[in-house]
Amino acid sequence: MSERVIPLVDQRHPSLPLPAAAATGEHPLDRLQRPLHDLRISVTDRCNFRCNYCMPKEVFDKDYAYLPHSALLSFEEITRLANVFVQRGVRKIRLTGGEPLLRKNIEILIEKLAGLRTPDGQPLDLTLTTNGSLLARKAQSLKDAGLQRVTVSLDGLDDTVFRRMNDVDFPVAEVLEGIEAAKAMGLGPIKVNMVVKRGTNDNEIVPMARHFRGTGVVLRFIEYMDVGATNGWRMDEVLPSAQVIERLQTEWPLAPLQHSAPGETAERWGYLDAQGQHDPALGEVGVISSVTQAFCGDCNRARLSTEGRLYLCLFASQGYDLRQLLREKAASDTEIAGVIDAIWQGRGDRYSQLRSAMPPDTGSAPVRRVEMSYIGG
Repeated sequence: MSERVIPLVDQRHPSLPLPAAAATGEHPLDRLQRPLHDLRISVTDRCNFRCNYCMPKEVFDKDYAYLPHSALLSFEEITRLANVFVQRGVRKIRLTGGEPLLRKNIEILIEKLAGLRTPDGQPLDLTLTTNGSLLARKAQSLKDAGLQRVTVSLDGLDDTVFRRMNDVDFPVAEVLEGIEAAKAMGLGPIKVNMVVKRGTNDNEIVPMARHFRGTGVVLRFIEYMDVGATNGWRMDEVLPSAQVIERLQTEWPLAPLQHSAPGETAERWGYLDAQGQHDPALGEVGVISSVTQAFCGDCNRARLSTEGRLYLCLFASQGYDLRQLLREKAASDTEIAGVIDAIWQGRGDRYSQLRSAMPPDTGSAPVRRVEMSYIGG
C-alpha cells in the first residue's frame, strides 16, 4: 500500500470580491433557478475530535493556528446576518463547526436565532450538528434556549472502531448518552450521521442500523467525501450508497420513500412490516450519495464561516467576506441584502455533477478547497 501523504494546506483562502448590490425584491434565484432556503453557520473552527476524514491529527496538531477570537463573528453579528438571510428566503438554519458546542455560551446565540421570524411571521427550523461529546450535559440548556433538533455524527458502535475514528480515544458510550439526553429533552427527530469509509468502519453499517431501528432516530450513511485537501481522500475508500442499502437489505426489507423537503440530500428508505408496507414505528434510514450520485440539481444551501465568509458550495475554494460589510463598511441591512442577492444570483456551483467528468486522481497536488471543519458539513 502506498504511503498516505497529507498536504499542509491552509483552510482559509483569499476572498472573492463582493459584487455590486442587486435590487432587492423577490427572493433571489441562482443561475440554475435554485432558491436560497438553508443557511449553515459555522460558529467555531475548533473541535475536540480528530476524525481523519475531517481534522486529521497530522495537520490539526497542537501547533495549528486557529482563528483568534477577534476574527470570529460575534453572536450579534451572526444574528444580524442571519436575519438578513431570513428576509431573503432562508427558512432553515443549522449551526455547525468544528464542534459548535465548544463555542462559549452557544445558548445565547441559539436564543437570539430562535427569536427570528420569516416575513410571514413563521419561526425558523433551527438545528445543530454535533459530535455528541458535550450533548449530555448541554441538552437541557439547548432546548431551553430554543433549539429544535440535533444531528449527531457517530461513525460506529464498536468502541475500538469509534475511538480509532475520532483519534482522541473518546468512548462511544458518552455519545450514546448524549443522544438519549437529547431524546429526553425533545430535540428531535434526531438524526445520526455515519461517514462510511471502506475498510475502516463499513463493518459497522448493520450494527448501527440494528441499534437505531425502531428508536425514532433516523440513521443516515454518508459516502466518504473529497471535501478540503487534508483528509487524504481516495476513491477506493468510498463505499457506494447502493452497496450500503444492499447490506441492509440482507437483514431487513426496505422500500424507498419520498423526499421530505425540496433540496434534501438524503435518499430515504423505510423499514417494511410483514405486509410489505412501511412501518413508521420501525423508522427509516437514509443514504447521502455525495460521490456516486450528484444531488446539486436542487441544492438550496449556503454556508457562512465562523469569520463571516459566505460559501456557495461545500466544495468551494473561495468565499465572500460579509464581515467587512458589518465592521468596515457599516452597511445597512438593505445594502447587505442586496449584496447577498447579487452573490446568490451569480451562483452556478454544481461540483458533484461535474466530478464524474473530471480526470482520475493522478497523485498531483490536491485542488485547493475549503476544509469541512472551517465551514461545516
